[in-house]
Amino acid sequence: MSMKEFEGSIQSLTDTPFGYTLSMIGGKWRLVIMYWLIEYDVIRFNELQRLIGTITYKTLSSQLREMEADGLLIRTEYPQIPPKVEYRLSEKGRSLYPIMEAMCAWGQEHQESTK
Repeated sequence: MSMKEFEGSIQSLTDTPFGYTLSMIGGKWRLVIMYWLIEYDVIRFNELQRLIGTITYKTLSSQLREMEADGLLIRTEYPQIPPKVEYRLSEKGRSLYPIMEAMCAWGQEHQESTK
């Protein structure tokens, strides 16, 4: 369905496929987290925090929990000491890769024009 097909039939943006997609990728950190999960495939919490650099422990933990609840990533906990937890994108999370590629292509095209 196109965006035009939803005109006049929605109560709010969140009722549309576009709104749903925004809820999955919106926010300051979700796409950044997804970027690193695509780059590394499987990653541990501390590695991810180190790669992002400017995210707090609390924020990263919260974002990962939300993304897991949304079905975007898979959290694997290993029963060992010290505790080991790994994160990877689910199929649903990986299906957002074309959107991220399109965003990168748009950025490459338009970033040069602002310099």
